[in-house]
Amino acid sequence: MKSVYLRNIMESRKKDHIDLTLRSQMSKESLNKKFNYEPALRAHPEAELPTINFLNKTLRLPVWVSSMTGGTEQARHINTNLAKVCREYGMGMGLGSCRPLLEDKSRFSDFNMRSVIGEDLPLLANLGIAQIEEILEKREIDKLLEMVNSLQVDGLFVHLNPIQEYLQPEGDRIRFSPIETLERLLEKVNFPVLVKEVGQGIGPKSLEALMDLNLAGIEFGAFGGTNFAQMELLRSDETKQKLLDPLAKIGHTAEEMIDYLNLLPYGIMNMKNIIISGGVNDWLEGYYLMQKLKYPAVFGQASAFLKYANGEYSQLSDYVLNLKKGLLLAHSYLTVRE
Repeated sequence: MKSVYLRNIMESRKKDHIDLTLRSQMSKESLNKKFNYEPALRAHPEAELPTINFLNKTLRLPVWVSSMTGGTEQARHINTNLAKVCREYGMGMGLGSCRPLLEDKSRFSDFNMRSVIGEDLPLLANLGIAQIEEILEKREIDKLLEMVNSLQVDGLFVHLNPIQEYLQPEGDRIRFSPIETLERLLEKVNFPVLVKEVGQGIGPKSLEALMDLNLAGIEFGAFGGTNFAQMELLRSDETKQKLLDPLAKIGHTAEEMIDYLNLLPYGIMNMKNIIISGGVNDWLEGYYLMQKLKYPAVFGQASAFLKYANGEYSQLSDYVLNLKKGLLLAHSYLTVRE
């Protein structure tokens, strides 16, 4: 019986090969020239990738679910699915802006994901630099501490978004430099603080100044993915859109930011937790960018996860499983070309 089964499998495979030959032709122009492919040096990969330390917790997959949403019934479903898939595959997660929780706990369950993701994986809250500035000016640091404690998170993202806030019709005005505000914050809290941008990235002088602070790390939020400045322009009238549209096209790509960080002194970068995000379209680009950086890092995605997290959990889990398979093969057979 086994020989009959194997013969049927082989016949089916050969038929597939014949049927798909023409569809499987590749032009030389389609070659990905970022990698060397080394098929002779390793066996097929084991089931797991090397683990990575992030905020003193162990990630089994070097992938970060970037901050997305909160404050609506739909957001609770999305965040629950995302936290669940993080637990299944060993990834970290950032919550969407937690600003609603500073004044109103009615949507607390939308953000309360610790029991879902588990104790062993990193989970971070998220507030804008304008909110941090306001908290410090009003001397309401207790509100922040209460929020962080109630969510049982491992730390706080502070997103730097001056262009988005300025273009937002109801946006806040930032009165102090973010560096000054972050310095004041770090004096008053004892939990890890990381910074992130929201779709335009961060330039070299700002990166150096940020990394010189006692921050736990950074998420790029680089140019090339969801751009919140552009999002705010789309909410504006047509005249404002036309006049200010050039601002949405300002920024730095993830690869540029990696080059900037690679030039910084080791003493500044030592022990920083780094998430490469912004325009990371797939796992192969994520792998490439992680290999380009001199320091340990994970790569983050938002919209790619959101596409599946809004539906059935099985679809989201299948997406991450295939992402993991791709990374396993890349780790075994691909090296970045110099």
